Amino acid sequence: MDEIVKDFLIESNENLDRLDQELVKLESDPSSAELLASVFRTIHTIKGSCGFLGFGRLEKLTHAGESLLARLRDGEIRLNADVASGLLAMVDSVRRMLGSIQVSGLDGEENYDSLIELLSQLSRPGHEKAEAVAPPSEPQLAGPPSQAAPALALTETGVSEESRAATPSHESHAIDAPETVRVGVTLLDRLMILVGELALARNQLLQFSNRTQDAGLQAVSQRVNLIASELQEEVMKTRMQPIANLWNKFPRTVRDLALNCGKDVRLEMEGQDTELDRTIIEAIKDPLTHLVRNAMDHGIEDAETRQRADKNATGVLRLRAFHEGGQVNIEISDDGAGLNSERIRQRAVARGLLPAQAPVISERDIFNLIFLPGFSTAEKVTKVSGRGVGMDVVKTNVEKIGGTVDIQSTPGRGTTVRVKIPLTLAIIPALIVTCGGERFAIPQVSLLELVRLDDAENRTESRRKGIELVHGAPVYRLRGRLLPLMYLDRELGIRSAADRESNAPATINIVVLQAENHQFGLIVDEITDTEEIVVKPLGKQLQAIGAYSGATIMGDGRVALILDVSGLAQKAKLIWKAHEPAHHDAQIKTQAGSLQQEHGMLLVENGLEGRLAIPLSMVARLEEFPKTVIERTGNLEVMQYRGQIIPLVRLSGIIPCSSDAEALAHTQSIQVVIYAEGKRSVGLIVDRIVDIVEERAPIEPLISGAGIAGSFVIQHQVTELLDIPTIMRAAVPGLMNVVELEATGG
Repeated sequence: MDEIVKDFLIESNENLDRLDQELVKLESDPSSAELLASVFRTIHTIKGSCGFLGFGRLEKLTHAGESLLARLRDGEIRLNADVASGLLAMVDSVRRMLGSIQVSGLDGEENYDSLIELLSQLSRPGHEKAEAVAPPSEPQLAGPPSQAAPALALTETGVSEESRAATPSHESHAIDAPETVRVGVTLLDRLMILVGELALARNQLLQFSNRTQDAGLQAVSQRVNLIASELQEEVMKTRMQPIANLWNKFPRTVRDLALNCGKDVRLEMEGQDTELDRTIIEAIKDPLTHLVRNAMDHGIEDAETRQRADKNATGVLRLRAFHEGGQVNIEISDDGAGLNSERIRQRAVARGLLPAQAPVISERDIFNLIFLPGFSTAEKVTKVSGRGVGMDVVKTNVEKIGGTVDIQSTPGRGTTVRVKIPLTLAIIPALIVTCGGERFAIPQVSLLELVRLDDAENRTESRRKGIELVHGAPVYRLRGRLLPLMYLDRELGIRSAADRESNAPATINIVVLQAENHQFGLIVDEITDTEEIVVKPLGKQLQAIGAYSGATIMGDGRVALILDVSGLAQKAKLIWKAHEPAHHDAQIKTQAGSLQQEHGMLLVENGLEGRLAIPLSMVARLEEFPKTVIERTGNLEVMQYRGQIIPLVRLSGIIPCSSDAEALAHTQSIQVVIYAEGKRSVGLIVDRIVDIVEERAPIEPLISGAGIAGSFVIQHQVTELLDIPTIMRAAVPGLMNVVELEATGG
C-alpha cells in the first residue's frame, strides 16, 4: 500500500472519530455555527482526498453528506434527530469503506445507493420524516484482548487533546501549535523494551558498585541511575494516553442506545485527562463499553417510569476516572432503578447457585452473582442485552490486567461499578521476598502491610503472638480480626515438611495482601527490598500453574517469578472462585445469623485441637451416659433413649483431630449433645462439654471445612462454629429422609 494511502487512512479515521463526537454535540446544540463549520470542513477534506486518490464510491457518499451539511450551514433545513441519524449512518459507512481500503486497497462493493438517497431526501427543505436509519449495533464484548496491534495503529506524543482534534484549515494558525510527529506503535514498543533492558542493567550496576565500595564507580552508577530513571519516565509518557481517547466514543454510543431503548439520557464525564498505558486502554475498551450498555439497558428507566418515581425524566450516566494509590479508578454510575437484590437471589436459587434457605447472604455477595457466566435477570432478550453474556467476561478481562471490579447499588437511586486497574503493565514497583532460597516479586498494588513476629521458635510462643490453628489452617489475629495465613513454601512445594521442621526460622515474616475483596497473610522466609521491575511474560508451561503472573530479571542477573496474588489465594482456597462463594457463604451466614439472634452457645472440646461451638438453638439436651449404653446396628452406633433408638455420631469421626488415647481409654462415660430434627433425635458424642456462654461474636467465614461453618474469637480463644445440620446429614443420611416424610405426613 502506498504511503500516501496509509496517511489518508490514518487521517480519515481520526477525522471520523472526531465527527462522531461533534455530530452528537451538534444535535444537542444545533445553533453552534462553529461545530457545524468543523463538521463540514472534515467531510470536505475526506471527500477531496478520496477524489484525488480515485476512490469514487467513497467520494460519492461523502459528497451526499457534504450537500446535506451545506443545506444546514445555509439555514435551508434544521438539524433534528432524523438528520443527525442520517449523518451518523454516513460516518459508519465511510468507516467501513476505509476498512475495506486498508484490507484490499478498494473502497468495497457494498451498495450505498439507499443511504445516498436518504441523505438527498433529508437535504430537501421541508422534507418529511425519512425512513429511520438504525444505528449500527455495537460489537459484542470480546473475550481476552488480543495482543496484536492493528496494522496501522499509531499514537501521538506530546500532543494536547485540543491539538489532536485540530485539522488543517485556512482558519488555523500553525504558529502557536506545538510541533508534533507521528510515531508508529511498534517503534514505541521497541523503545519500551530497550528501556526495560536498561533498567535491568542499571540494577546490576548499582549492586556491583555497592559491593566494590569504589567512590568513583558509585558516583557514576548513581548518575546512570538518575538518567535511566528519567529516560524510563519519559518513554513511559509516550505510551500513556488520556482515557478521553477511549471515552470519546461513548457520547455516540449513549446517543444511539437512548434512541434504541426509548430513553432520555445525559452523559457526564469527569477526569478525561487521566492517563493510562496504551495496552491498558486497549484491554479495558470492551469491558467499559459493556458496562455503559448495561447501565443504559438495565439501569436507567424510561422517562415515564422515572416521572412516576418522582425523578427527572432525563437519566444521568456518569463516567469518572482518577488516580488513587498507584492505580486508576474508573466509576460507571447511573441514577436508575438500581439492582434488585431479591430478584438476583431468586434467579440464583432457581439456577441452583444458592440454597433456598440462605436469606442472610449479604447484598454485596448477591450483587457479585451477576459476574457468573450466563447469569441475567432480564425478563426478555433485547438487541442490547439480556442473554447473560458479558459481565463474566468483563470481570475476566479486568482481572487479566491485574484489576478488580466492585458493584454498589441502592434500589431506586442507581448503581455504581468501580473498576481498579494498574497504570501500566510494563514496569511496576514490587516487593522482593525470598523463600526456600528462591526470590519472588509481589506487585505493590496488592500489598497492604508487613508484620514481623520475633522469637517464634517455640510453637506455644508463636500462638501467644497471635498465630493459631483453626481446623488445621493457620490464622493470625490482626487487630482483633482473623487473618488467614498461607506458607509460600508449602503452597509452591519448594521444600519438604522435614526441611521446614528442621529449618524453622526464629522470625516469622507475614506479608499482608489483598486479593479481590479478601485479605490474607503470606508467610515468607525473608523480606528483601522494594524495586522497580520489568515484567516479562511467562511461557505456556508456567501460565497453567496459576501462581505466577510473570517473571523479571534482578540486578544480579537471576530470574525472579512474579507472584499472582489472586491466583495464589484461589489455589490455597483462601478465597473462592466466582462459581463457589454463593452456596458456601450462604451456609455459613445462615448459621451465623441464627447464632447472632440466639446469643447462646455451647462450648465443647474435640481432642487436643481446641474448642468448638454449637448454637444453643440446635441443642435439645445435654446428657452423660456410661459407655455400656452404646450398642451397634449395622455400621451405626446407637443407644436407647426415652423410648427411642437414636443414632450416635462421634464428632472425632467427622472432624479429624489429635486425641489423648490414654486418657480416653480410662474414661468410663461419654458426654452426648442431643440434637432434634422434627420428631427424630441424634446424639453427638464429644470429648468434653466446657461451658455455655451468652454473648455475641462476629463470625469469620474465611476459614471453613467439612462440618465447620466459620470461626470466631470468644473468651480470648479462637473457636470453630459447628455446622450441625451438615454433620448430621453426612453421618446419618437416612435420618433426614424420615424427617421429611413425617413433615409431609407420608
